[in-house]
Amino acid sequence: METLKVEVWRGGADGKYQSFEVPRRASQTVLDVVTHIQRFVDPTLAYRFARRVGMCGSCAMTVNGKPRWTCRTHVDEVAANGRLELAPLANLPIVRDLVADMREFFDKWARARGQFTPTATRKDDFAKVDPRSNARREADAAIECIGCGVCYAACDVVKWNPGYLGPAALNRAWTLQMDARDGAHAERLASVAGDAGCHSCHTMMSCTERCPKQLSPTRSIAGLKRASLLRLLAGDGDEA
Repeated sequence: METLKVEVWRGGADGKYQSFEVPRRASQTVLDVVTHIQRFVDPTLAYRFARRVGMCGSCAMTVNGKPRWTCRTHVDEVAANGRLELAPLANLPIVRDLVADMREFFDKWARARGQFTPTATRKDDFAKVDPRSNARREADAAIECIGCGVCYAACDVVKWNPGYLGPAALNRAWTLQMDARDGAHAERLASVAGDAGCHSCHTMMSCTERCPKQLSPTRSIAGLKRASLLRLLAGDGDEA
């Protein structure tokens, strides 16, 4: 039987790669490879996945140097010369083996004011939002982010500047800026306009290139740049 040579990161930040041989099968995903190792070779291997339906994003890892969803990545697409190298997502602390600590990723969502701020109560009638409006279309183009962290792991700015909010948090901020029902537009722009915010983006497009949902965080960040500049020119407040 044909086999794959698989190098898997083991341990924490000071760990190292361990070599495994895994049977190669038809229509095999990278997640299949990791699952085989954990179930049949080394049950101590730590990794994350959920229901394997291609939508949760929790199985994201670094595959041959690039962040990917392993449940949707077929071995035939990425195994150069029958070899795979697997590591946890970059730009995040390592818990153990293939598991990255996502806390700072979601902490940055909070810093970017990524939560909806309502302007109505349950007693009010449903808000009426025109789906054809430019703002709603901008929100719809970016709203399908599921927080998998692939764009964050691909971002070189995060690597250079660990305080940078990152493409996912800024993309989320943009969808809320474009939501007519949200009541924290000014505060949110102030939160994302500082040195660690949207103006730190170098427009390298790595986040857009790697996004498994085919979103463009780069476009969202550009929208925040324009909005924060217009706010500054209008004299509505200083950048944070």
